[in-house]
Amino acid sequence: MTRTLTRRRFIRISAAAAGFSALSRAHSVRAEIAPASWRGTMLGAVATMEIHDEDRNRAERLIALACAEARRLERLFSLYLDDSALVALNRTGILLDPAAEMIDLLSASQRYSTLTGGLFDVTVQPLWELYAGHFARDGADQAGPAPAAIEAALARVGSSRLSISRDRIVMPKGMAVTLNGIAQGYVTDKVVELLRAHGISHSLVDMGEARAIGSRPDGRPWDVGIADPDLAGQTKTVLPIVDRAVSTSGGYGCQFDPGARFNHLFDPRSGGCAQRYRSVTTVSRSATAADALSTAFSLMPEDQIRSLLPGADIDRVYLIDDAGKSVELSV
Repeated sequence: MTRTLTRRRFIRISAAAAGFSALSRAHSVRAEIAPASWRGTMLGAVATMEIHDEDRNRAERLIALACAEARRLERLFSLYLDDSALVALNRTGILLDPAAEMIDLLSASQRYSTLTGGLFDVTVQPLWELYAGHFARDGADQAGPAPAAIEAALARVGSSRLSISRDRIVMPKGMAVTLNGIAQGYVTDKVVELLRAHGISHSLVDMGEARAIGSRPDGRPWDVGIADPDLAGQTKTVLPIVDRAVSTSGGYGCQFDPGARFNHLFDPRSGGCAQRYRSVTTVSRSATAADALSTAFSLMPEDQIRSLLPGADIDRVYLIDDAGKSVELSV
């Protein structure tokens, strides 16, 4: 699944970085102390951190500490590391004595599944495998996988069949979990918790999803860009953020076929792919919530999204519809 997350996230993060840089040059008062910053990859996504602290050496030590924590969590949640806990679960169908964070994240996934009527589902990995395998073949039918193949994959989807307890996680044979729709947000939240515990009050963390700690040191909001779905690397709009997380999901990030009819945002009810919006961006106190619900909202009509906002821990939603029109929803 590396292809999906890398391209989807990179477009959004690049746009955010470009928008931030341009705005900073245009109307900022340069901070007296240059921030410590880091850029790399995490869970198959481009990741960044920027920490403002009076002690530059301390800030750099905290970046190293935060990266070590993120790497530890990556070894739990990654589909790309052969020895990760998630890969072991998918291979055997059981995970004994799971890490507390794995229990926490899968339990949160179940809550978001319940909230969204099953539209957020971490067990859609069989659909990814089906579509990726279908379109990787020479002469693949551009109409997509056969209906019988989709039905067979759907028979292995359903997060309610995951059994989660302190001593083990179990799922039926043939099922497979992907945490790519929530783990980046969760890791971002954990890094933010670590930095706050060490007294950091001004930072922008992006472990695949962006979350601000406080404001910029001069009191201005952080600027996080929403990618233009039609122009790779370009920014559609910029959101001013203080103490909030931002997540964007869009089918444009990975399209399996040349006709762009099939993408990585799967509907666990039908086995089809999201087509309603070009992109969905969520703003929340929690990067975990923003990550999971930007995915689920991609499958919902506008009125259903609006009805969920009061209980979803989401402040705002920015929709770009199939015609390129932008709509903002708020609590």
